[in-house]
Amino acid sequence: MDRNSIIGLLLIGGILVGWMVFSQPNAAEKAKIQHAQDSIAQYALSHQATEDAQKKAQAAKQTKAVAINLPKDSTGNISDSAKTIYQKQVYGEFYEASKGENKTILLENELMKVHVSTLGGRIASVELKNYKTFDGKPLILFYPDSSQQSIVFETAAKKLSTDTMYFTTEGSDIKIAGEDTKDLSLRMYAGDKSRYIEYVYSLKGNEYMMGFRINIAGMENLIAPSAKNVVLNLQMKSPVQEKHHETQAAASTIYYENNEEVVDKISETSEEKLPLETPVKWIGFKQQFFTSSYIADNSFEAQSVIETKNDVSATEYVKNFSASLLIPYNHEKVKTFGMRVYFGPNHYQTLKKYDLNLERQINLGWKIFGWINRFIVIPLFNFLSGFNMNYGIIILILTIILKIALLPIAYRTVLSSAKMRVLKPEIDELNEKHKNDDPMKKQQATMALYKSAGVNPMAGCIPVLLQMPILMALFSFFPASIELRQQGFLWASDLSTYDSVYNFGFAIPWYGDHVSLFALLMTGSTLLYTWSNSQLMGSNNQMPGMKWMMYLMPILFLGFLNNYSAGLSWYYFLANMITFGQTWFMQKYVIDSDALHKKIQENKTKPVKVSKFQQRLEAMSKEAQQRQAQTKKK
Repeated sequence: MDRNSIIGLLLIGGILVGWMVFSQPNAAEKAKIQHAQDSIAQYALSHQATEDAQKKAQAAKQTKAVAINLPKDSTGNISDSAKTIYQKQVYGEFYEASKGENKTILLENELMKVHVSTLGGRIASVELKNYKTFDGKPLILFYPDSSQQSIVFETAAKKLSTDTMYFTTEGSDIKIAGEDTKDLSLRMYAGDKSRYIEYVYSLKGNEYMMGFRINIAGMENLIAPSAKNVVLNLQMKSPVQEKHHETQAAASTIYYENNEEVVDKISETSEEKLPLETPVKWIGFKQQFFTSSYIADNSFEAQSVIETKNDVSATEYVKNFSASLLIPYNHEKVKTFGMRVYFGPNHYQTLKKYDLNLERQINLGWKIFGWINRFIVIPLFNFLSGFNMNYGIIILILTIILKIALLPIAYRTVLSSAKMRVLKPEIDELNEKHKNDDPMKKQQATMALYKSAGVNPMAGCIPVLLQMPILMALFSFFPASIELRQQGFLWASDLSTYDSVYNFGFAIPWYGDHVSLFALLMTGSTLLYTWSNSQLMGSNNQMPGMKWMMYLMPILFLGFLNNYSAGLSWYYFLANMITFGQTWFMQKYVIDSDALHKKIQENKTKPVKVSKFQQRLEAMSKEAQQRQAQTKKK
């Protein structure tokens, strides 16, 4: 192996290792311990539930100067009258809404349980009934103590947020099924019944999509005249749901679609606060296999802001999503803003049926790779899934079908390799004859032999390149397919993530803390195919640097596949073994090397047709040779 080959291998290895390290999510920061609350917050903490107290403490901080000066009795406690003064100063017309008891109302259908809190009137948590976490617990999209939903608005004196105030409702728990739909209304009043902010939630049977309507009535003189918008603040910490924390983090981010139906996202590998320059139709807090999407009937205003952060708790949460969505407000007597919210799986057909481009949150690959998945792989995969077979068997059948479809391309590859093998003795003889000649002259002689024999040395590369889009499409498809989630096959308990036959108890750099048998099988089959292909080409003594590179690449790739989808490794293993079998069968029973050699010798007796392009190349080559000769003479 020459020096250039060694340098090339080191560079490729460095790039791969660097990419794997860089693609890992950043280490989650430690949670900062909150500072001691002032006396008003302490009072609140002692008389309200933990969630209520935290909300009130936030409001207390905004008026800390007022709170410090409130009178206290001989025991150091704040008097009842002082408490009333304080709350009226903070909440003004919403003083009555600042008092209450936090209750939870359950909205339930066949697919999910939605818990609504009267504190803030918000959706506090959502459970998907048909799914479990990797360790068998109920799958919760977000929890009450790690999520937020509030409207922030300006009054003449201050900003207020609904998350510290109580909503009232006449409704109770709702459980529906089938085609039924029921509404739950919660109102936060501003002094009297004619002035309020109302949330109306609509739940339909057997649906992940629910209605969400905001009504603002009688507030035209309370909300500051200069305010053109109210802000819908949303925040959630994405809990750990999958076996491989890092893979879940690497697939989690915020997606959004603008009014021109362009879907974009914040990069999964970055922490970013992004102002949205144009109005947006929807935003989605996308986890690896689930999403919480908020869809406006019209649009959220431009300059809404979305933000992702790696979460502070590496053991419980993956990422922290937040959004500040601007809702237009023109001081009408009654303002209604209609929305829908989707709480459910990232399942292609489920999202596709809403015709909102929500399915674009599923990473199916860039451009042509995504098209192959959408129009070929997914329909075929769904067809096979309809037979209720094990998904390991479905991947096997899918692989066989794709290999049959690519059989003509595979045949052209093997045929080209056979031609090169038959011609190799003459190539070796030519190399020996011109070993001391100028490299360009040697290359010209080699190309002349190829042309006279009717052999194109690049013919074997083109079929391989034609297969690459399908290989790359499936590289995106399997890890993103929720159908494989928690589906076992052989020793793998979950085809959507890595299989582990042995855990080290410690992490090995580049490789991981476990042994994935499917990844090892895939690597072994790739090495076997590489070896058999080199034998087929008869190239053991040619380009040694390239030969070792072909063996090194699968080994470097093993560190990545060891933590990747077992379904993907299973597919690549099957594809390699089927290709190996196809090649062996074609060599033994389809391609006649003697007849091929005879055909090549016949081609040599025929006049060589040279295209105008080839003529120009030859002319350029001769001119280069002449210039080199002149340079040597000088």
